[in-house]
Amino acid sequence: MSELLTAAQMRAIEKAAIDSGQVTGLELMERAGQGVVEAIFEEWPELAESAEGGAAPRPSDAPRRVSNEKKLAVVLCGPGNNGGDGFVVARLLKERGWEVELFLYGDPEKLPPDARVNYERWLVSGDVAKAEQLVGWKGPCYDIVVDAMFGTGLTRPLSREAVEIHKFISAHPNGKVVSVDTISGLDMDSGRSLAEQGAPHFTHSDLTVCFHRQKLGHRIGDHVADYGEIRVIDIGLNQGGMVGEPVELLSLEQEDHSKEKLWIAAPNKYSYGHALILSGGSGKTGAARLAARGALRIGAGLVTLGVPPSAQMEVASQITSLMLRRVEGGDGLAELLSDERLNALCLGPGFGLDRARDLVPVALASKRAVVLDADALSAFADAPEDLFGMLHDTCVLTPHGGEFARLFPDISEKLNAVPTKGPAYSKVDATREAAKRAGCVVLFKGPDTVIAAPDGRCSVNSAHYERAAPWLATAGSGDVLAGFITGLLARGFDPMQAAETAAWLHVECARHFGPGLIAEDLPEQLPAVFRVLGL
Repeated sequence: MSELLTAAQMRAIEKAAIDSGQVTGLELMERAGQGVVEAIFEEWPELAESAEGGAAPRPSDAPRRVSNEKKLAVVLCGPGNNGGDGFVVARLLKERGWEVELFLYGDPEKLPPDARVNYERWLVSGDVAKAEQLVGWKGPCYDIVVDAMFGTGLTRPLSREAVEIHKFISAHPNGKVVSVDTISGLDMDSGRSLAEQGAPHFTHSDLTVCFHRQKLGHRIGDHVADYGEIRVIDIGLNQGGMVGEPVELLSLEQEDHSKEKLWIAAPNKYSYGHALILSGGSGKTGAARLAARGALRIGAGLVTLGVPPSAQMEVASQITSLMLRRVEGGDGLAELLSDERLNALCLGPGFGLDRARDLVPVALASKRAVVLDADALSAFADAPEDLFGMLHDTCVLTPHGGEFARLFPDISEKLNAVPTKGPAYSKVDATREAAKRAGCVVLFKGPDTVIAAPDGRCSVNSAHYERAAPWLATAGSGDVLAGFITGLLARGFDPMQAAETAAWLHVECARHFGPGLIAEDLPEQLPAVFRVLGL
């Protein structure tokens, strides 16, 4: 796993390094600018080649260039240290033979000290124009446009003027857009747009270059898909001085305690646990069967489907490796749970609200590990505090956005409010608050799935960039995820570890199958995914 940082954590790390004498602010700025330039040429090698040996051929209908011999860049710098990084980028590109046009938003007399030094260094060989000139201006056909207007430290909404200036970037589809740390105007703690009301902000970047670590906003929020390729540049910092608990970005591809635990030799099937998946009535058993198959494939030693009498024949005709027990109501579940070998339960998929109200209290009273999904959550929308009073620390809640809003309406309201300043309230904030209130692990689903424990531990399972799997948005995929978690709980994983491991494998299964995926396909990809992991 790697760490995702907030803006405050990144500032604290930089400050600690500077205060210790390890590095100066100017050195960090120089490393950052150099890293951006190197990332540009790594992403587009043809730009590096033409910088040395003349311009590459262009389409005949392309707008006329300023020069036929040199590549052309426009760099948009802002009033802070992100703008200082931009001055370095501009200078280094010019030293490589590029023509560079630089625009500054803000007063050069008010630049921070390090940015001011790099502004003056740039003036030795180049001019600075006012960014306001870019409003409505297209200019020539640039090879790259560098957005260094606002970075991770942005806390105030972009003014209408700033939004209009920034629109210049998206007006050049023939050029490549490079963002320094972030797309200007996005709050990097939440991934949300900061712009004055009535001034919507949107710009796509082809390459985003960030420093030391990715920030939360690179992995959560509404604009993750807009960053293009993400490159992380090492600028020689360590984690000294960081405040607060970092959020983990999930990955089992490297050595990880969850990966090591996935297949440990055991003497018999009961050593891998016995999961109980409770089903809805006739015609509504598919979701539970999906969850049960997921629990079995992920390694639970035994999986039993608990069904009402009306669904008994329907389910019996559909299953082979799964076992079947009749569970009519609360008393029937209590009787079944007298078998202490049943050590993990899943309730909710295709359940029905009445059945959920009847069986959830019994399941929770057993103190087994319990996954509550779908109807098991919505059944308590009118009185979520009743559910919270029954939950315990071996439970996992797996809401999507609508279910989350029904259980935590006040938290959801804060999350959905239009941000007026940064750091904005984020999905990480919301999930942590929900987990603390519920007293158990909460997995808040989405392409930016956030998982939090009551003690504040938090991780993000990001299905973006190289892990994007949009075909995972298909009916029943959440039921399979609930089954994955239940199977791992049965095997002895603690709730946080089970939720994290299941969420990561869920995306990997979707990626392995590819487009055309339906929920039934997900469990069947696990053996191949395990082989890739070396298990």
